[in-house]
Amino acid sequence: MSSATPQTLTSLKDLGGPSATAADASSLGSDLPEPKIDAQGRAYATGKRKNAVARVWIKPGSGRVTVNGRDSTVYFARPVLRMIVSQPFGIVERVDQYDVIATVVGGGLSGQAGAVRHGISKALTYYEPTLRAPLKAAGFLTRDSRVVERKKYGRAKARRSFQFSKR
Repeated sequence: MSSATPQTLTSLKDLGGPSATAADASSLGSDLPEPKIDAQGRAYATGKRKNAVARVWIKPGSGRVTVNGRDSTVYFARPVLRMIVSQPFGIVERVDQYDVIATVVGGGLSGQAGAVRHGISKALTYYEPTLRAPLKAAGFLTRDSRVVERKKYGRAKARRSFQFSKR
């Protein structure tokens, strides 16, 4: 068995030596990843929702959102869709600080708005890694995997049967 000398917390700390404390101090500051910014000063991310895929670039600016070459108020005519697109900026309190350029393909307008929101959220985390925690807590970084179920043979729709006829 071991000797009867009790170890205190200070003696345990001394076991690591001075190099261990210096390594611990340097690793504390490097927990966050480096920002991913291209040569034009933009952050790029891909957002997905249902069958829609959005390619999103964000850069510091006045808050303009352009979707497929059109202003977001024109492209997303319904106020609910515009609210969905602007949610990530409200969560992280960066309203009117970034310009957004997005190209969206596939799906309908609701899915496209969700895809743009997902892309904006991911691009914000690439531009400012400190924003990851509030966006993740709000659920904006999670890809909503729900898609339309395919139609089955022998059925009217995905699950609906044909109308039963007794006679």
